[in-house]
This record gives sequence, C-alpha cells and structure tokens, in this order.
Amino acid sequence: MPELPKRPISHKPGGYVGLGNYSSLGTLWRYLRGAEAAGRQVSVVRGDTPDDCRRRISGYTVDGAGFLLDTVRLERELEHGFETHPALLALLCGDPLPLREELNAHYALHTDFVLALTAGRELIVRPEFVFRPKAGGAGTLPPTLRLYGRRMSKDELGVLLARACGL
Repeated sequence: MPELPKRPISHKPGGYVGLGNYSSLGTLWRYLRGAEAAGRQVSVVRGDTPDDCRRRISGYTVDGAGFLLDTVRLERELEHGFETHPALLALLCGDPLPLREELNAHYALHTDFVLALTAGRELIVRPEFVFRPKAGGAGTLPPTLRLYGRRMSKDELGVLLARACGL
C-alpha cells in the first residue's frame, strides 16, 4: 500500500454518516489495510492529496441483496420514465417480491465507500450503492433502469464496510 494518509479533513461534508467519535488514524489505517488485503480498490478521492485522510474503497459486491433496493426512489423514477417489465409492474401495484427475486437471481449490489477521518476525530463514511447485472448478464430488467440501494443506518453501514474491508 502506498504511504498511509496522515492529515484529517477539516470538517464533515454533507452526505456523510458518522461511524464513530474519538477515532484515530490507526482505525482509519486498519480499514484501508484491510480493504487492500481483501482485494478492494483503495484510491485517493479526486481533488484530495495523498496525505488527506479520505479514501474511496470500491470493489465489494453483495449477492442476494434485493431487500436493500430503494423502492421509493425507483417508484419515483418509474413515474417519470415508465418501463415495462412484469416485476416493475408488480412493484407499481404494491408487490415488491418479484423485483426482489429478479435482483437476487441476476443482480449484485455494488458498493463504494468514501471513508474519512475528520479533525474532530470522527470516522465518517459516504456510501454509494447500485445494483448491476452479475457476470454473465442474465438480468431481464431494462438496461436504462437505475437501481440504487436504500439508505441505511450507521450500524448497517458499519457492518457492510467491515465486510468490504475484511474485518
């Protein structure tokens, strides 16, 4: 791993969730080292210097995660650009089960985490979740459909981040 970051960011930007107060560089480094050891891509966030304590961790996927779909966001999107598919029609009629089954069978939840340490010693994370077809691409949902993961509590995010980092 290239040199570990040593300069905390000045404040907590919008869109980040606090994972822990009174954290240390050692905690951040443990996540970053674990992510690299687990085969994840760890990269500097665009606009940051290599010394800034903020990194993007990508490459972790979750199979069978249909229950993590943000159905509210998807329903709003379908109102503006209707797509026909039996599972989508069932969702609009109030039954999310066929869509969840389709996602569990043919899609995986791809995760990106932007992990940072603030000057106030708060460990923070900004998650990005999107469903993409699994290798082999047997999914039947329209390719233009954007499928995002739902918002999660800090405890749920902590578990997913720990798994992504092999901790």
